Amino acid sequence: MACAAAIWCGVGATAHADGPGVGSPSIAALGDSAISGEAGRWAGNTNSSSSRVDALGSRAYWDTPTGEAIRGCHRSKSAEVYIGIPAVNLACSGARTATNAGSSDFKPGIDFYSDASGRKGQAQMLKEYATTHNVRAVVLLIGANNYGFADIVQACIADWLTSPSWWKNYCSDDSGITSRFTASRIATETANVKGAILNVRQAMTNAGYADSMYRILVQTYSSPIPRGAGFRYPQTGFTRQTIGGCGVWNRDADWSNDTVVSVFNSTARNAAAQSGLSNVRVLEMGDALTGRRLCENTVGLLEEKGVASWQTAGAVDKSEWVSQIRTVTTIFPPYQLQEDGHPSYWGQLALRNCLRQAYHGGDPQGGTCAIDGTGLTDRGEPVMRFR
Repeated sequence: MACAAAIWCGVGATAHADGPGVGSPSIAALGDSAISGEAGRWAGNTNSSSSRVDALGSRAYWDTPTGEAIRGCHRSKSAEVYIGIPAVNLACSGARTATNAGSSDFKPGIDFYSDASGRKGQAQMLKEYATTHNVRAVVLLIGANNYGFADIVQACIADWLTSPSWWKNYCSDDSGITSRFTASRIATETANVKGAILNVRQAMTNAGYADSMYRILVQTYSSPIPRGAGFRYPQTGFTRQTIGGCGVWNRDADWSNDTVVSVFNSTARNAAAQSGLSNVRVLEMGDALTGRRLCENTVGLLEEKGVASWQTAGAVDKSEWVSQIRTVTTIFPPYQLQEDGHPSYWGQLALRNCLRQAYHGGDPQGGTCAIDGTGLTDRGEPVMRFR
């Protein structure tokens, strides 16, 4: 398919003389799993052979010739940053605004962390990259893990699995979950994301850039599941999880959209505004996957839609663009637990199309992206509209 060739199209060696304001325009991505390319191996979902949806194979997350530069970052080849110009993906699955320097699970934050073993924060890595590349845009998506995204998903699935329909246990009123969305917590996390934005700016300043030479695109998170009324499986029985991989109560699905995703995204917007930087723009992706989300009634598993594989003509329009939530009791290789609930191959390419339009030929713009029809572009990406 055209998309296979488009993945690395235009990402070639940079001239030796490249640097701030000189040479081939470049773009950098920083943040967490939602931008690193997590789940980008899989094009749609199926409960039959994984080969039917395996678009990138076992080396999907290799960002060096021999494996991952940082284990578990899952910087996939379908990540959105590869828009056809020289690009670097510094994002890491599980990242927060500050670096987690755990010896067995290093997660670089948007900071200047550096240690004797050579591990570095994403802002430090950006500074080093930007020194020898002509970076015109830095796209940043961060904050969800500060609120504990994985814990929220786990709580909602567990509450659905362990309570009957006549005595529903909702995650949206669990004290351990609601405490993450108090006004004081939101203010704290907004300040943390603001700090991350300012660290991006500091990295670029340290690399020799004036603010006028580049833009920071602060990206918002795309909604992974529909509201309760939009599910194709009932909330009674177990098919919502055993078949669909989306076991949450309708009320919690509404709350996920109205509170969780909404808070993540207002945090990003407010942090961008509070940064006071003139070169910051907001890239709104909240509804970018609407119509192709996990368990949404407009799409289905490959076998539900009579699609032989991800390469079948029209598969992109019938498939989900978000990876199934496979619990610890249903996960099996080659799937990985950390892929759960993330934009998968088609979703990543859709976001890439949006980012390319936002890059705007080297004059990066803010705006809102959404699906704009069916089929694929000549680059093998879903058709998207950016305004």
